[in-house]
Amino acid sequence: MSLRLYNTLRRKKEDFVPLDPKNVRMYVCGPTVYDHAHIGNARPVIVFDVLYRLLRHIYGGPHVKYVRNITDVDDKIIERAAAQNIAIDELTKTTADQYHTDVAALGCLVPDVEPRATDHIAEMIAIIEKLIAGGHAYEAEGHVLFDVPTWKPYGELSNRSVDEMIAGARVEVAPYKKNPVDFVLWKPSTDEQPGWDSPWGRGRPGWHIECSAMAEKHLGEVFDIHGGGVDLTFPHHENEIAQSRCAHDAPVMANIWMHNGFLQVEGKKMSKSAGNFFTIRDLLEKWPGEVLRYNMLRTAYRQPIDWTDNATREASRTIDNWYAATAGVEGGEPDAEFVSALSDDLNTPKAIAVLHALRYAASEGDEDAARRLKASAQLIGLLQQTESDWKAWRPSGAAAFDDEAIQAMVDARIAARNGKDFAEADRLRDELVALGVVLMDNPGGTEWEKKR
Repeated sequence: MSLRLYNTLRRKKEDFVPLDPKNVRMYVCGPTVYDHAHIGNARPVIVFDVLYRLLRHIYGGPHVKYVRNITDVDDKIIERAAAQNIAIDELTKTTADQYHTDVAALGCLVPDVEPRATDHIAEMIAIIEKLIAGGHAYEAEGHVLFDVPTWKPYGELSNRSVDEMIAGARVEVAPYKKNPVDFVLWKPSTDEQPGWDSPWGRGRPGWHIECSAMAEKHLGEVFDIHGGGVDLTFPHHENEIAQSRCAHDAPVMANIWMHNGFLQVEGKKMSKSAGNFFTIRDLLEKWPGEVLRYNMLRTAYRQPIDWTDNATREASRTIDNWYAATAGVEGGEPDAEFVSALSDDLNTPKAIAVLHALRYAASEGDEDAARRLKASAQLIGLLQQTESDWKAWRPSGAAAFDDEAIQAMVDARIAARNGKDFAEADRLRDELVALGVVLMDNPGGTEWEKKR
């Protein structure tokens, strides 16, 4: 069974052929640690965790190396630390710890290496020196910039011309640039800003050079897979390719480039002003991590995803059913059809359809289907608990809701329905569901039970 992955660079699916099957290497851009990660940030973490798990399944765990970085020097970090009047190290440590807790709750494995930008300043300086020596970078007013016109393939990844990039992209206009699309490799630091000694004076790196240095350090000049969100295609990944290939005179930086699609919430772009901005932590207070993970995987990774409350509730019911169908079952081997679907560019919707079929067969008494359901779900990071632990989960604050309080809410919902105040009835229903209460409306009234 061959693994096929969509390569953004060539805009088509390709058979994945690792440079070395005993050393499969993947780099994914990680967080800039200045604030809580939002639910959109969770998508690449989950997507590439599934790919990591699949690669380990195919090639064996010891033969796969997954690197996901932490950006801990950045202008956003400097600004946030100043606004909160705390040390930068305190901010980055606290935020990184929060991130680790959140993604672990989503069922994501720890990468083999998690490099921090500030630990790789020497490697960044070495790459910049190579770029200057090769005529691909220049110094200007304390900055060092990549000279984009010296690199003819620039724009291949994002499929844009230089004119398009200048017209519509995030490029910084500065008088010291030779060309508007030239990007910063090194910038000067004031006494109040973090900085390191360099041949160009005390300063700090640009964002793009950080990933090039960390990827080279831990995976080599050329590796197998580079991943991230579609928003990173330009300028970040385009710039990584340019500086890495020019520094190393390499035919590629990574053989396959993969990007997950955007996420919106209830049909709208996520924003604080729209009231639909949620951090991972916000949602983990309402739902178990496996529910969020499953909800994310129902949509093919390259497609946009619309995150809705209704879909999340449905995801919760599905996971309930899968735990019930596999209670007391020891996992076996993942289902072959399931693995085949994953091997077709991580076709998780098709893979999940296989799981639904297995669950139906398991509910009819097919023990082998139950074993394959459990092993297959576990391959993508689901059904990681015992059924009793799953049922014991409670959302944040649920302990305050005893049976009497729940019954009062159920009665209030019935009264709202009888009074045709359906908006209030729906609100109460949603609150009860979020508390892990299953409602069963029937002609004789409404019954309920605690789901978890």
